[in-house]
Amino acid sequence: MPSTPRKVAVVGMALSDCGRVDGLTPYALHAQAARRALADSGLDRSVVDGLASAGLGTFAPAEVAEYLGLRPLWVDSTAVGGASWEVMAAHAADAVAAGHANVVLLVYGSTARADIKAGRRTSDLSFGTRGPLQFEVPYGHTLVAKYAMAARRHMHRYGTTLEQLAQVAVQARANAAANEDAMFRDPITVDDVLDGPVIADPFTRLHCCIRSDGGCAVLLAAEEYVPDTAKDPVWILGTGEHVSHTTMSEWDDFTVSPAAVSGRLAFERAGVRPDEIDIAEIYDAFTYMTLVTLEDLGFCAKGEGGLFVEQGQLLRDGKLPVNTDGGGLSACHPGMRGLFLLVEAVRQLRGEAGAHQVRGPGGRLPALAVASGTGGWFCSSGTVVLGRG
Repeated sequence: MPSTPRKVAVVGMALSDCGRVDGLTPYALHAQAARRALADSGLDRSVVDGLASAGLGTFAPAEVAEYLGLRPLWVDSTAVGGASWEVMAAHAADAVAAGHANVVLLVYGSTARADIKAGRRTSDLSFGTRGPLQFEVPYGHTLVAKYAMAARRHMHRYGTTLEQLAQVAVQARANAAANEDAMFRDPITVDDVLDGPVIADPFTRLHCCIRSDGGCAVLLAAEEYVPDTAKDPVWILGTGEHVSHTTMSEWDDFTVSPAAVSGRLAFERAGVRPDEIDIAEIYDAFTYMTLVTLEDLGFCAKGEGGLFVEQGQLLRDGKLPVNTDGGGLSACHPGMRGLFLLVEAVRQLRGEAGAHQVRGPGGRLPALAVASGTGGWFCSSGTVVLGRG
């Protein structure tokens, strides 16, 4: 164990094939993403001694490790929904800093879209009728309905409008337009969002994330491995995690997400302020998630999220570029999206985002990024602050 905590960097990242992937299994997407991330890092597979994975197999991450031919000394399979990847990244960074692991692979893959298309699974999001959830299911409390109810509360309390929520989807699509990996790139308008079929009031179809296939991987390493890597490191500066509730009746305030806690912790530990962040990658299964998370991370005051997004701040050339790849609303959303947030944040900080690269005055690359994942129906949150140099 090191005498002082080691610094930890993202040294590799990659996407697998994404979008419409009918010919590969989830395991194959894991392997494809892992191989690409290792190649991106320049490190040999033999140095990987940690693995974090969730969402696949009976004994995740043991099954994934076996498929990848790894025998890790440190593992994590924390399952808290879409926030799992930011939470596991925090755990992995702590393990590497303490010397319990040296190089940790975080990897994910899903064929959610292809499985539904082939009849291998349903699109039901009621999450069963056991445990505390059994008391809500009879009232139609599916996942989308829970988010919709929370959005309505924010609208009632703060005057947030449907048009403002729709702007989240419009700006996500505008960011996706320049991303060749995005599943949907054609422009949409506020009217397009408002006029779509209602999924759960007030959400129409374009308020909701797309369903895609795909995977990705991120490689974390201790600072002494950085000189041997192929790319400039992106450092893990601070992390935070928080679990709020599962039963809606136990959620104290529908207008406050657990990112209010995870974000505060991450910023404090990183020693930076929200107004110093150049880009934000935020879990966006629904438009309301983006809006309320922006508030809770401190990018605008509580209740002012609608005005913030209305002003076009989320665009690549806006005050705070958000979901620069198009997010779950337009780019990809294969079941759980949390790890994709980290991939896009790293890609932007490295200056490797191609046509959808964010640049400041004089062509300056972003220096600080935040990735914040949300799980369940605002049940959990994990936030990671990353930086160059």
